[in-house]
Amino acid sequence: MKLEAYIDGGSRGNPGEAGIGVHFPGIVRIAEYLGTGTNNYAEYSALLSALRFAVFSRCDELQIYADSELVVKQITGEYQVKNEGIRLLYNRAVRWIDLIPRFSIHHVRRENNKEADKLANLAMDTRRNLVRWE
Repeated sequence: MKLEAYIDGGSRGNPGEAGIGVHFPGIVRIAEYLGTGTNNYAEYSALLSALRFAVFSRCDELQIYADSELVVKQITGEYQVKNEGIRLLYNRAVRWIDLIPRFSIHHVRRENNKEADKLANLAMDTRRNLVRWE
């Protein structure tokens, strides 16, 4: 099974109130409140949420679309991971990625990631988690 996911994480204050949005078009929308965290923590948390869903769905191909250039370039190896806190999240992500036979991650402009952004903001606004099946 092939899946694609649009992901976004945000933080109001950096660090501040943080949340994530993950949208698997035609399948599910996920909004998760993280509490206090940085923007980069939220972006990686969104990636991890998408990876877990894909692995537990037994998908054999996953395409991720994210507006975080940092996360995309660190996962593709273009940027080094220098922050130790982010390195822990990066290492977790790599372990999940290794469980998916075909994986790719792509940078998209913010205006092409509106649904995931909306879900992340919903999580921060309501301080709640939401899973909505499509």
